[in-house]
Amino acid sequence: MERQLSHLILQNKDVVVMDMEAGIEHLGRGTAQGVDAFIVVVEPGERSIQTYRKVKQLGSDIGVKKVFVVGNKIRNKEDEEFINDNLENGDLLGFVYYSQDVVDSDRSNRSPYDINSNAKNQIRAIKDRLIQL
Repeated sequence: MERQLSHLILQNKDVVVMDMEAGIEHLGRGTAQGVDAFIVVVEPGERSIQTYRKVKQLGSDIGVKKVFVVGNKIRNKEDEEFINDNLENGDLLGFVYYSQDVVDSDRSNRSPYDINSNAKNQIRAIKDRLIQL
């Protein structure tokens, strides 16, 4: 995949979104070359926040200054506050709240986007926020 992407010619307004494996290993393999921003999906836990901080530092080291966050599997205000309290200002794009419908959709091999209108609206709000930046 990396080899194929290295031959891709992008124009100024083109957008490529890559869903990379969890963790930071890919930052050392050249896959971040030409990247404008990272979006780190975090859950309300310390290890997830540590990954965000590591991506932020490594991104800065390779010239990627923008690192955004999507809070995932949010259950309550305490989860929101935990994530907010551990991010730099402006990094948060939004939250996707925990939903049993989303869990069940995976088990039935259906898209959560089609099953849960709340999730769809949350994702749309995140997309809109990203476009504003």
